[in-house]
Amino acid sequence: MQLKFPFRRRLLTRMFVTALSLIALVGFGLAWLINILFAQNHYNEETAKLIAEIPKVAAELKEHNIIPENTNWLEENTTPQKYILASCDQDYRQIWSSSRATVLGLFDTCERFNSIRFDSPPYYLTLADSKNYFLYLLPVELGKQQYNLLVIKDAQNLEQELDKFSHRTYWRLGMIIALALFLLISAGYWGMRPLVRLRNELQQVSSGKAQSLSQDYPVELEGVTQALNQLLVQSNAQQERYQNAMNDLAHSLKTRLAAVHAITDDNSLSKSLANDKIMEQISQMDQLVKYQLKRAMLGRKGLKQQQTLVAPLIDQLSQMLFKVYRDKQVQLHLAVSAEQVFPGDEGDLMELCGNLMENAFKMCISQVGVSASYSDNGEFVLIIEDDGPGIAENIRKRILQRGVRADTQRPGQGIGLAVCHEIVSSYNGTLNIETSELEGAKFIIRIPL
Repeated sequence: MQLKFPFRRRLLTRMFVTALSLIALVGFGLAWLINILFAQNHYNEETAKLIAEIPKVAAELKEHNIIPENTNWLEENTTPQKYILASCDQDYRQIWSSSRATVLGLFDTCERFNSIRFDSPPYYLTLADSKNYFLYLLPVELGKQQYNLLVIKDAQNLEQELDKFSHRTYWRLGMIIALALFLLISAGYWGMRPLVRLRNELQQVSSGKAQSLSQDYPVELEGVTQALNQLLVQSNAQQERYQNAMNDLAHSLKTRLAAVHAITDDNSLSKSLANDKIMEQISQMDQLVKYQLKRAMLGRKGLKQQQTLVAPLIDQLSQMLFKVYRDKQVQLHLAVSAEQVFPGDEGDLMELCGNLMENAFKMCISQVGVSASYSDNGEFVLIIEDDGPGIAENIRKRILQRGVRADTQRPGQGIGLAVCHEIVSSYNGTLNIETSELEGAKFIIRIPL
C-alpha cells in the first residue's frame, strides 16, 4: 500500500525558501568576488616582486654579457637563466625565448598572449606544453629598442593556493548559510507566534471559553484583532438581542393569553362580543410579534421613528387587565389627555405601559394610577403607581436587571422591568422607582423630547 501525504501550502516555507535563496545568491556572489579579488591581489603581489627583481634580472643578463650594444644578442643568446622569459616585438611576435622557455617548447607565447592582452590582469594562459601559466608583461628597453618582455610563471602553486582559499571561502559561506537558516527558522516561528496565539484565542472564542481576543498584539496585527473584536461584539449583541426579544415576546404574550382565557371564561359576554375581544387580543399579539422581530433585527435605536398617542393604548391595556384581574375589582385613576403623545414607537410604549401596568394590577390592593404629561424641562413624563406593598429601597436598582425579581412568591421571570429600563435608556431617558402617595410602588419615566 502506498502512503500519500497531502501537500499543504505553508507561508513559513515560502518565506524560508525566498529568504534562503536571496542569502545564497548574495553569498555565492560575494564568495566569487572575494576569490577574484584574492587572485588579483596575489597576481599584483607577484608582479610587484618581479618589478623589484628587474634590476637583478638586468644585472644577471649584463653579467653574462647578454646585453650587447647591438640587437644580435636576441638571436644568439642561449645562456640558461632561472626565469622563463619570452621577448615580443611591438606586434607581439616572439623573437626570443629564454633557455627554460626553449626547453619547455614555449615558442608561441607572444602570439597566445596577444589574444588576451586587452583583458584585465591576471593574465592566465594554457601554453604549448598544455600547462597553465601566469604571465606578467614588462615593457623594457634593451639596446635602444623597445620590447615586451613576458615573464612566465607556473600556475600550479598559485592554483593550489587559490583552491585552498576557495574551499575555505565556500566552507565559511556554508556555515554562514546554515546559521542564517537557523536564524530564519527561529525568527519565522518567533514572528508567527502571535498568529498561533490568535488562532488559539479564536478557537477559545468558538468553543465559548472566551468572549473576545486579548489586546496586547503586535502593531501589525492590532487592526485585525480590533476588527475581530468588533465583529465579536456585534455578533454577541445581535445574539443577545435575539434572545432578549424572544424572552420579551414570551413575557408580553403571556398577559394577552391570560386575557384570552379570562374572556373565554366570562359567561356575561355574548359570543360575538367575546370573539371581538379575543380578536383584539390576537391583533395585539400580532403587533407584539412584529415589534419584537423588528427589534431583534435593528435593536432599540432602530425603533424610534414616530410619535404615539398614549390614551388609546392605555385604554386597550386597561380593558385587558380588568379581564385578567377581575377578581380584584381594581380602580384605575387616569390622568392622560386625549392629545398626549409618546415621543417614540408604538411598540415601545406598549412594552412600557404593558409591563408596568401589569405589575401594578398584580401587586395592588385595589387602586392603580396612570398619568402622562410634559414637564417644564421639556420631558415626557409617564407615572404608573399602585397601593400595593411597594418596593424596598435597597433592591430598586437591582430589579431593573434581567432575571431579578422583587416578589419571589409569585410567578414571573424578572424580565418586564428590565425591558422597560432598556427601552427608556435607548431614548436617553430615566426610570426611577419611588414610594407612591397610594403607599405602593411608583414608577416614573422621563424621556427628553
